[in-house]
Formats: sequence, C-alpha cells, structure tokens
Amino acid sequence: MHDVEMPLIEVLAAMERIGIRVDAERLAEISSGLGSRIETLQAEIFELAGREFTIGSPQQLGEVLFNELGLTKKRRGKTGFSTDARVLAQIRDEHEIVPRIEVWRELTKLKNTYLDSLPALIADDGRIHTTFNQVATTTGRLSSTNPNLQNIPIRSEEGRPIRSCFVAAEGMRLVSCDYNQVELRVLAHVAGEDVLRDLFASGEDVHAATAAGIVGADPEAITPGERSKAKMVNYGIAYGLSDFGLADRLQIDREEAGAYIQRYFERFPAVKTFIEETIERAKTDGYVKTLMGRRRRIPELRSSNRQRYLQGERLAISTVVQGTAADIIKIAMVRAHRALAEAGLSSRLVLQIHDELLFEGPEAEVEAAEEIARREMEGAYDLDPALAVDAGAGPDWLAAK
Repeated sequence: MHDVEMPLIEVLAAMERIGIRVDAERLAEISSGLGSRIETLQAEIFELAGREFTIGSPQQLGEVLFNELGLTKKRRGKTGFSTDARVLAQIRDEHEIVPRIEVWRELTKLKNTYLDSLPALIADDGRIHTTFNQVATTTGRLSSTNPNLQNIPIRSEEGRPIRSCFVAAEGMRLVSCDYNQVELRVLAHVAGEDVLRDLFASGEDVHAATAAGIVGADPEAITPGERSKAKMVNYGIAYGLSDFGLADRLQIDREEAGAYIQRYFERFPAVKTFIEETIERAKTDGYVKTLMGRRRRIPELRSSNRQRYLQGERLAISTVVQGTAADIIKIAMVRAHRALAEAGLSSRLVLQIHDELLFEGPEAEVEAAEEIARREMEGAYDLDPALAVDAGAGPDWLAAK
C-alpha cells in the first residue's frame, strides 16, 4: 500500500493530465483503407458461402460453416456450435472461407474498437487522456478505459499501424522502454531455477533454448515455428496452463502437449517444484502473494468442482508471476517519474502498456531520458536474473517500439 500503490497515484494523475497526442488524419486514412478491405473480404465470403448472411452473427455463421458447408463441428455452446477464434483456427485448413472470416473479424474489430472510436476521444489539445484504473484487476496490473490502450495490438500485422497514430508533439520524441521477458525472469527468480537464470545471464534466446530442450534439436537449427511453440510453453507454464490448455493454444493433441510440459519440467525441475509448493501453500493459506506481499484469495482450490479447482491452480501460479511483474512495473513508474524530475528534464511518462513505459520529451533529451528510464526500470527490484530493458525512440509509438 505505502511503497507501491500510494506513490503511484500522483504518477497516474500526471499521466492522465498530460495525455498523448493522436494524429486524427492518419487514423482516418488507416480506417478508410481497412473499410475497403473489409468490403472486399465480405464479398469474397458471400461468394464462397453461396449467399449473403450476417458474418458477425455466431448463429448465422455456424449455420453456414457447419450445416451448409459441412465443416467439422468442434465445441457446442448455449446457442449452437461454437464459432469462436479457437474453433476457426482448428478448421482453418478445411475451407478457404475460414481464413477470410478470421481476417474479416480482426479488421472489423480494429476498425470499430479503435479507428472509428478514437477520434471522438481526442480532446481540444489534440491529445487523448485515458483513465488508468489502479485497483481493477485481481493480479494488480493497471488497466485503462476511454480508451482501453492496453489492448492496442503490436504483434499483428493488421493492428500494428494503429500505433503509428500515437505521435510526439512538434519538436518532441517518444521513447519506448520495454521490460525484456519480465514474467519469465520473475518465474526464474521465484522458482530459484538456475538453468533458466543461466540462460538469461548468458544472453541466450530463452525461447530457442527451451525449444531445443523440448524437441531435442540444436538451438542453432530451431525453426521459427518451433521457437513459437516453445514461447507458448514458456508463458503457458508461467500462466499455469495444463496440458489441455496448452493443446488448445497450440492446436495439437493433449498427449503431445503433455509431453512438451513433461520435457519442460525435466529441463527446469525447480519450476515444477515451485508450482507444486505454491499450490499446496495456497490450499493451506487460502491465498497467494506476490514478492511485494500483494495477496489474492484463491477460494477455487477448496471447490469440489474439478474445473473450478483447476482454475484455482492456474490462478495461484499466474498471480504470483504476473502480480509480481505488475508490482515491479508500478515501482518502475514511480522511480522513473521522480528521477526525470530530479534530473531537471522536461521529458515525462505518458503511457504504460503491460511491460512497456512510453515517455515524451524534447529531441535533445532523448538520450538522457532513455538512460534514466532504463536505470530506474532495471533497478526497480533486485531480481535474479536481473531485470533488463529494451529501449527505442521515434516520432511515433510504432517507430519508437
């Protein structure tokens, strides 16, 4: 309360007051381009379906995919067979209509959620002033509303250009400082896993090294696909995923997912011990806590319902890892905010997005601001393996990232 949350209040207030500049013309340009692509996709989907229907309606889409086109039915929901993202990923190769529907969904979501709604949120000063929610999540992570900036995409090719609409004011630059795999570093620390610590200390690619351990290949010969799978295993373990959950995410059978997890634990045995001990302690105490002492009650572990109990196991692990990472970035925000002021710089913190802090300041201050931010973020907690930060600067968020 006193060391993490209270000092953060003035930082969040300053960030909300400052806001971030948005290029409305660039937003309109991207929106127009997406609108044209959505129309083209819609026409192609109707042609492949043999008729027009409401693509956004799960019931109508299910009727077309499963009853009319005869694609494999996967999971039944309350109103018929599911057409959610995971189901579509499983039947993607069965018909060329499916990948088009997936892209249509992504583009319409981007357009409706961001491109069409952000312009209305731009204030008279040309900036968007989001509201940060400090105590809304159970893990301690920050969230934001009007707009929700935590979900603006960075990994998808379609969504990435939206970040280029968030720009620095004239004569200014944006500096992006991003924690490097902070949750995996937290996992290595809390588990006391020396193998994982050594990977970070040596500067090796943790995901490639994990892939090598899982598939038994030379780390130099790991394919992007194998690395991607290993990344999902790494984070899946940190989030408490079971073999069933991992199989669902990777679109593989449960047996294969179970083998991945088993080989992971053979490579990182201290992680397995940490998971088992954390769950047992949570059963006894009724709660788990982060390294800073933030508690979360886990009543699910006392449930007789198996699904609810398994959810409790996942929550126990993910809360310790994600919650500690959330506490660390909150401390980093306070430290960076104060250090920039103490150094007499006019650069200031404008956004926090998961593991990333975004600063805005004069071009002449970029180097000094980046150095201070990196120092304060890496010094936020004495973690083993040590915290590490990747930084970049540019005229807009995408360029800085």
